Amino acid sequence: MLQLDKNEIAAILEEIGVLLELKGENRFRCLAYSKAARAISQLEESLADVIEEGHLRDIPNIGEVMADKITTLATTGQLPFYDDLKKGMSAGVINLLRIPALGPKKVKTLYEELGIDSLEKLKAACEAGAIADLKGFGKKTQDKILEGLAFLDQQSDRVRIDQGMAVADAVLARLKALPGVKRIEVCGSVRRRKETVKDIDLLISSDDPEPIMQAFVSLPMVNKVLGQGPTKSSVIVQGYDAHRRFFLQCDLRVVSDEQFPFALNYFTGSKEHNVAMRQRAIQHDLKLNEYELAGPSKTVKARSEKDIYEALGLQYVAPEMRESTGEIAAAEAKTLPTLVTYEDLHGVFHNHTNWSDGGATLEEMALAAKAMGWQYLGIADHSKSLTIANGLTPERVRAQQKEMDELNARLKGIHLFKGIECDILGDGSLDYDEDVLATFDYVVASVHSLFKQTEAEMTARIIKAIRHPRVTMLGHATGRLILRRDGYKVNLDAVLKAAAETGTMIEINANPHRLDLDWLHCKRAKSLGVKIVINPDAHAPEELGLTRYGIDVARRGWLEKGDVFNTLPLVQVKRSLAAGKPF
Repeated sequence: MLQLDKNEIAAILEEIGVLLELKGENRFRCLAYSKAARAISQLEESLADVIEEGHLRDIPNIGEVMADKITTLATTGQLPFYDDLKKGMSAGVINLLRIPALGPKKVKTLYEELGIDSLEKLKAACEAGAIADLKGFGKKTQDKILEGLAFLDQQSDRVRIDQGMAVADAVLARLKALPGVKRIEVCGSVRRRKETVKDIDLLISSDDPEPIMQAFVSLPMVNKVLGQGPTKSSVIVQGYDAHRRFFLQCDLRVVSDEQFPFALNYFTGSKEHNVAMRQRAIQHDLKLNEYELAGPSKTVKARSEKDIYEALGLQYVAPEMRESTGEIAAAEAKTLPTLVTYEDLHGVFHNHTNWSDGGATLEEMALAAKAMGWQYLGIADHSKSLTIANGLTPERVRAQQKEMDELNARLKGIHLFKGIECDILGDGSLDYDEDVLATFDYVVASVHSLFKQTEAEMTARIIKAIRHPRVTMLGHATGRLILRRDGYKVNLDAVLKAAAETGTMIEINANPHRLDLDWLHCKRAKSLGVKIVINPDAHAPEELGLTRYGIDVARRGWLEKGDVFNTLPLVQVKRSLAAGKPF
């Protein structure tokens, strides 16, 4: 068994790259560790299997020396090279890089000249005027550092995708109405629908950018103007989530309408995808940048991004797939998937009502689902052991199911499925006996307790549960809460393989606090033939709309309509669930 998982190893490799840069190492050597970290974090297969089978060097950006370091980390949990790098370098030094005004060179100077190795010491030095006296800094830099420290008090590094999208949509709505705006799009990680974002990138085409820029920096949600120019401006915008204020940097670029497709492609990213596209252009004796696709003998005219890909002999790559995980090769071979869409869904299964910890009645949830155009809605309130969530006793299960029968007889255009979110107990057994489990149309099995079990214990626990013939789908597979809580330790590859054997579905929990299963494991599930089900885990009618974030995850994971169970219409779902484990 590995001593460290792939995410822990990727974090260490990333830190090694930063430490090398702080020590003044060659930039390309530093980048090598960053690239290796990305490659390991995006690995779809089990890292243990890759190491055991000797295929680590087959992964792009993993050479012989890097493979040896990764193997040592994975198998021993330690790396002498990493330990030596950290000697004489406080962990707090890396944290200083969160300040926008500070790069590795300046951080190195602060550490060596003033012994600053924490944000607290940095603030004290600024307030004492010591930073302004340093060569290469000055009062202006000191003031910028103080501003950065003030913002960090209110702002984390990243926000969830729903928070980022809410702010982006608010800014877009105001800019769209401006005279002279021809086309406008959000770019960057928001457009690629990453789980978290650290800034917002906006792009506009116009023949008259100056008044647009002035309107942008004057928006009511702008907290601070970082810079204003004729074609690019940067501001800090504020948003709100659960009555908490947060801040994001928002950059706006204005280009001509002829340049717009090229700029949209470039600023959407990812960086790795852009590199691959530029290399592809070179193969066609062309040069691709944010302004054009041109060469010695021709200039490609593009009305849309699709024209750029076609000019390079590629299928159009959807923004969600642009993460350099094989999309260019698939686009060249014309084998890109037809990604699932929100319109493909006919209903969802993991939802709660006021029978447990939800805020609405069965009928209110049913009518909300009908209003969304769905054919069915699954109700999966909590099981008896989760008393904190008012879990259902067997007697209350029967009472709820009776009410559902009455609603199904009365309501037209929507069908309620009888489900349960059944706790997976510590030993992998389920929260009800066989007689109660047999009364449900389907069972969502989830872990809600004993998160500190070892990886081996948790993996065995979950696999035992999904092998139960009554378990239809596994809910929120790792229990993570984005930017709040890491998931419990579990060998997801082993779980996915077990699900493939048993025909158990795996949930994408579409709540933006969870987004669990993540997109990389969705790709792995697809490769194993595991069926995915997208659920909002809704606790109120308005939360049914969270399903769209699950669609984003599915698309990032290359899932097609046929990979997702709830794209089936009502008649087929009834038939499938009645047959037991449908796959």
